Amino acid sequence: MIASRRAWVVDISTLRIGRDESTEGIELEIAPEHDFADRLAWPLPANVRISQIRDLASGVILSAEGLILTSAHVVMNIDEAQVQLDDGRRFIAHVVGVDRRTDVGLLKIDASGLPHAVIGDSDSVAPGDWVAAISSPFGFHGSVTAGVVSAIDRVMGGAGDIPFIQTDVAINPGSSGSPLFNSRGEVVGINSMIYSGNGGYMGLSFAVPINLTMRIARQLQSDGRVRRGYLGAEFQALTPALAQSFALPATTNGALVVRVEDASPAKSAGLAQGDALTAIDGKPVSHYSDLPQRIGGHAPGTVVSLEVWHGGHKRMLRTRLSEQPASTERPAAVSIEWNDGLGLSLAELSVPLRRQMRAQGGLVVREAAGPARSEGLREGDLIIALNTMPLEHVDDFRRALAQVSPGRTVALLVMRDGRLAYVAVQVPPASSQTAPAVPGSAEHSSSTTERAKP
Repeated sequence: MIASRRAWVVDISTLRIGRDESTEGIELEIAPEHDFADRLAWPLPANVRISQIRDLASGVILSAEGLILTSAHVVMNIDEAQVQLDDGRRFIAHVVGVDRRTDVGLLKIDASGLPHAVIGDSDSVAPGDWVAAISSPFGFHGSVTAGVVSAIDRVMGGAGDIPFIQTDVAINPGSSGSPLFNSRGEVVGINSMIYSGNGGYMGLSFAVPINLTMRIARQLQSDGRVRRGYLGAEFQALTPALAQSFALPATTNGALVVRVEDASPAKSAGLAQGDALTAIDGKPVSHYSDLPQRIGGHAPGTVVSLEVWHGGHKRMLRTRLSEQPASTERPAAVSIEWNDGLGLSLAELSVPLRRQMRAQGGLVVREAAGPARSEGLREGDLIIALNTMPLEHVDDFRRALAQVSPGRTVALLVMRDGRLAYVAVQVPPASSQTAPAVPGSAEHSSSTTERAKP
């Protein structure tokens, strides 16, 4: 059945003019030590003239009138796109629109009567399901690869807020934008990226769910862009350890607020750092990764109700969503020092560094050992708050930590590479706590060669 779907799949070749052919600065793979920000479209070295780069990718026919669905990174900033159908016909394509946040791109060719895909339901996809892809890896047209779904709702740093379908279907450069099929031959995803140390397939592939893709494609077709509701808050998973740190019931499900933007709907509603969001419009929040799509799926101007735990008590908030602004880049990464019982050697931020990092306060981690290192903290991290108490001076941290009973957990709000996350760290029992180290002491000057990653 899958092989019969080849007529739905197209090859896409693009041309970018005015660039040097050198691949310096062009990411060709997803390396394990980097964020998941790179994509599969791979500049082909053969017959490329200086100042021209030709890329190869795939797509799927959405309508008999020539709408083609592919990945945004395939068709962004291109000078020309050509689509080849399975029957060999070629067409110059027009870019209808692209959405970087979800990696969805939409093309249009001047054709009619085309065979087009049957769209499935990505919400029904589950780990262990058999899936397959049809694409043109390295230019090999109509290649079929198959495997199983490894995970769903996989959200990864550097790749935006996409709840990816993770599979072990073999995907390689040239496969970007190709359809992912279920066992009934329905399209349930658009293959977007791989995780690789060598530029090729290593058993980890990621597809954008088709339900999300189609919602974005419809907006691109009607408006040429996507308008999203904007709350102005960032979230992370609420673990039992973090729930304990914020005096929440251990069974509380939801998302923990790690940042509230100034002059945002979240701020005006009274949402605060350290709150737990448990429901939106009466529907429970099962996982924080659901929130970008649930909030962004509302039109700007929509009024939403938020069920929130604040200070150990439940309350209801209401706010009107604004329109999501364009992405902004936050500079990342870096003085009085101090070492505490958590194993942290801390330094205060100078005013220039505070401006550079766009941080109102915080303490720089000079060294992490003991419980802090075990929970993933490392040199260069910025600790913004302890539970809900903002930190600006080392004495702030010292006083806040002194109020926590030995053996209890504290939630440290940590900024790394411009991203915020709470990390739960257990305060050592009284018998194992160490005295603060004086700068320049043996304890402070000892180095750690092994670093844990969060």
